[in-house]
Amino acid sequence: MKATQRLHDLGQSLWLDNITRDLLDGGTLQRYIDELSVTGLTSNPTIFNQAIKGSSAYDDSIRERLEAGKAGEDLFFEVALEDIIRATDLFRPAYDRTNGVDGWVSLEVSPLLAHDTASTLAAAKDLYARAGRPNLFIKIPGTPEGLPAIEEAIFAGISINVTLLFSSAQYEAAADAYMRGVERRIEAGLDPYVASVASVFVSRWDAAVKDKVPAELRNKLGLAIMGRTYAAYQKLLMSPRWQRAFNLGARPQRLLWASTGTKDPNAPDTLYIQALAAPLTVNTMPEGTLKAFADHGSVEGLMTSEGAEEMLARFAQAGIDIDALAARLQDEGAKSFVASWNELMGVIEQKSAALQKVG
Repeated sequence: MKATQRLHDLGQSLWLDNITRDLLDGGTLQRYIDELSVTGLTSNPTIFNQAIKGSSAYDDSIRERLEAGKAGEDLFFEVALEDIIRATDLFRPAYDRTNGVDGWVSLEVSPLLAHDTASTLAAAKDLYARAGRPNLFIKIPGTPEGLPAIEEAIFAGISINVTLLFSSAQYEAAADAYMRGVERRIEAGLDPYVASVASVFVSRWDAAVKDKVPAELRNKLGLAIMGRTYAAYQKLLMSPRWQRAFNLGARPQRLLWASTGTKDPNAPDTLYIQALAAPLTVNTMPEGTLKAFADHGSVEGLMTSEGAEEMLARFAQAGIDIDALAARLQDEGAKSFVASWNELMGVIEQKSAALQKVG
């Protein structure tokens, strides 16, 4: 039995952190579903930027939109939704089999809307309606500015992947926004089940401190932060607040491990996968990490939060300000997505100009 299957059998969902038209057209995504226990997929502006600028597979779709008078952001979302809809259809059996727990595909709203709650909510509603698929997550960053939009989207019945979380405190703020949306639905007599995941980023912690801590602490900060976050997740699920909502029909907002590709070439390429095996969670993996884990990964037991606080104390003694670094990582992540988005819009503009000349 492959390690991917063993991880799935332990109760963790394995999602692919990538989407390209070649993955869809060549049958590779279907093969990952059939052979590597992949039950969902995430995307972001960086992934689409790399997919479109590095391939001619999107040229015909872009040309069709140009002929229909589309341009820029509107053109991009129409092209992206083609991929997203095909992926949601591939994962629909997993969605149906698990009664909506699994089988999800994520698409992010424009990161340029991060400071505008009303526009973020409007964009989320528009993308969800245009896709017309029940197993679509709309991604909204869990930044302080994004939290009100997350609450409003949940209240509106839109399934949300809260992205760009780094610390337990940021996770707790996102979970609170989710809970407020659910509780408002209960008060309004609406169905309280609106699916959501909270995506906490792992590897960027270790990349940020690799030259600032002793060798014995390298590649240990991310896992310690995830241990603390997992403890907060378990505490929430045991709380009277959550159990009341659950009793009235709500389901858990699952914790999702993101950025799980190892960035240190001297560390095991499956480090974050093996260490974060936990039921009722998701691990979304870069394609290379997924294949590496299937080839030579192992599952040696379930993760625990034990020892996380002691390890974090060692980082504090080494001069690492966890709270300040969490804020910095979230801010840098948001700026990175904006940069990728702007580059993506530039790629769309360049391809559009080139195709119009040829056409």
